[in-house]
Amino acid sequence: MASLPEDLSKFDSFVDVIARLRGPDGCPWDKEQTHASLRIHLLSECYEVLEAIDRNDPAKLCEELGDLLLQIVLHAQIAADNGEFEISDVIKSISSKIIHRHPHVFGEGQAATAEEVMHNWELLKREEREGDASVLEGLPKHMPALAYAYEISRRAVRVGFEWEDLEGVIDKLIEEVREIKEAGSREEKAREFGDLLFTMVNFARWQGIDSESALREANDKFYKRFTHMEALCRERNLVFNELSFDEMDALWEEAKRDVEGK
Repeated sequence: MASLPEDLSKFDSFVDVIARLRGPDGCPWDKEQTHASLRIHLLSECYEVLEAIDRNDPAKLCEELGDLLLQIVLHAQIAADNGEFEISDVIKSISSKIIHRHPHVFGEGQAATAEEVMHNWELLKREEREGDASVLEGLPKHMPALAYAYEISRRAVRVGFEWEDLEGVIDKLIEEVREIKEAGSREEKAREFGDLLFTMVNFARWQGIDSESALREANDKFYKRFTHMEALCRERNLVFNELSFDEMDALWEEAKRDVEGK
């Protein structure tokens, strides 16, 4: 059996652990993995980090960040095994990028507010892009739709494409609601619904609300209330799908009080 690293708190020790898993005498599962086969695991770990943040659970966040780090280092080790790049290249690349985009910290640039930082950030990113590249390029199209809508609208705002005030956003919301009501076919309604969602994301952005997080919170709230309703039915020997609408509504209100009171 190979000896363990002396100090498991060191990053190099963790890299060595992953290298051993992929080595000749390592783990059969780890040795079989590819960038493609790990995609679902990487995505899953990202969502688990988000859940720990949403629950404000530092211990869980520490654990989930470790799981996410495992995915990053494992991808880097696969790349190293394939002769593509090393983990040191990953670290050097991101370090260089961050230093370049923070001249107010590492250079002679000036930025007294977060808004100035973001403005300068966009100017620096523009320098890095090829001449005719769009400001919207670089975002993965398979991002969750709400998060993608937020990011592309935020990037458009950086170059001045923005409503003058919140009233303009609200007027647009009213317009989109009217259009979805007037839409005829299912296809038209689907298009108008997409426009409405996109405008709602912009409304949330104006209010400083992260749409993706807000919807996750709403989903979690619904899950807790609905499962509590099911539990109440079991306690009372009721068959859920045999209840009338009014009975279900009363049960929902009871679940809201019970769940939110905990």
